[in-house]
Amino acid sequence: MTELPKNFPEYSIMYKALDKKIKELKNKKLQTKEESTLEKIQSDIDQYQKEMDKIKTIFPENFFD
Repeated sequence: MTELPKNFPEYSIMYKALDKKIKELKNKKLQTKEESTLEKIQSDIDQYQKEMDKIKTIFPENFFD
């Protein structure tokens, strides 16, 4: 296995927290009808997804799958 990155536990915890937050926001998005709120939720999801992608590149391939 490829060597794990420095600060492995913190990145792993952050990744899981971001994943959980995205799932919560997607659920909230399904329950919301107001257009401006939907846009804000989607913006937050996109931002969290970008952070997850950054973390994912630090780890070995398929580590979080």
